[in-house]
Amino acid sequence: MENVTSRRQDINLAVITVCLGLIVGCSSMLLGVLLDTVEHLFLGFVENNQMPVAVNALPSRRLVSLIIGGIISAVVWYFLQRDWEPVGINASIKGKRMPVLRTAIHVMTQIFYVSTGGSIGRELAPRQAGAMIADNLSRSFDRHGWSIDPEDRRLLIAAAAGAGFAGVYISPITGTMFCLELLYKKINTRSVAVSVTMSSIATMVGSITKGFVPYYLTGNRHYGLVVIPLAILLGIVNGFLGTIFKKFIKLASQNRAKGKAILWQLSLVGLLTGLVAMFFPAVCGNGRGLAQLAMNTNSSTGLSGALLWLVFGFFAKAIVTLLTIKGGGYGGTLTPSIAIGACTGVLLGVVYMAVVPGITLAQCAVLGAVSLLAASQQAPLMALFMIFEVCHMQYSALLPLGLAVAVSIWVSKQMQK
Repeated sequence: MENVTSRRQDINLAVITVCLGLIVGCSSMLLGVLLDTVEHLFLGFVENNQMPVAVNALPSRRLVSLIIGGIISAVVWYFLQRDWEPVGINASIKGKRMPVLRTAIHVMTQIFYVSTGGSIGRELAPRQAGAMIADNLSRSFDRHGWSIDPEDRRLLIAAAAGAGFAGVYISPITGTMFCLELLYKKINTRSVAVSVTMSSIATMVGSITKGFVPYYLTGNRHYGLVVIPLAILLGIVNGFLGTIFKKFIKLASQNRAKGKAILWQLSLVGLLTGLVAMFFPAVCGNGRGLAQLAMNTNSSTGLSGALLWLVFGFFAKAIVTLLTIKGGGYGGTLTPSIAIGACTGVLLGVVYMAVVPGITLAQCAVLGAVSLLAASQQAPLMALFMIFEVCHMQYSALLPLGLAVAVSIWVSKQMQK
């Protein structure tokens, strides 16, 4: 009887895994459509890897977009949180229910704000949507006689959150690592099978509108052994900077504006971001524009001016993102971390290239991005595979990327002892 029950639970888990992969993939795809629609309406452009931010929009249009986006988002979050606090993914895994309507509004507001130019990551929204869908669908299946083990339910929610990410960024391995390394934190045959399957299905569904194209353009060059010392150096520097950034994120989250304070604080942050965006559009959005700006930096023309903008971008992106969180905004910090790390990669890479030729600034930016991401998220495997996947990199990049991540996370752990 125990074998029959176990087999039935396995079949139920397999069916729900496939269903969730399809539904969460559709959710991520629809959130992507919402993002594109709002960007086109407010900023008049369609985001892609060649134009990641609205550089051709009038400065006044960027300002107005962010002011309106900040005000609308502040009002929505104010009314949404008057008698409810958003349920996080970890809380859902522990058993707290994620209400469908309120969570959906919360998720769409995140996408709306970043689409108008708000400086915050967009990756939290599809993860929360995936977790909400898994939470409520598993409860519904359980009520209708499907036997779902409590441990399987926790796995399904974690895997769906990772699949939500995979469906937006077309990165199934990253979605899997996000589930296993950051959420579920248990690696066995069952958890790997569920997370890989769900993220792969969500990726295929999400690719219907996104296609299989790199999120960042890096030139896809071969990574030789000459980059190894730079990988170690960036691991040390960005391990330190990423840990500091993580601490400031935690501080901003703990002191996030609530109640009526969000009405003026987030609106003010939108105004501030808009003023910066008038002359520096790369500060807008989730950081894709700033990261691509760093990766596009050319060592032969206008280098000094480009480096000054990257120094400004490093501080501007970090400060405005932290102010967004403190002002009451919600969103991810993965892509802002990539942007900040890419800036440090280029700034240190210029010095390194003067001594050791044979590498590109794009490669320096990538190494900087992965090392700061690993420390700020405390997730070395997720960081490694995210950069590898979204940049469509060659296998030769795995060694320096892995080394940069290893050094970065070691430095970060030493700082936190």
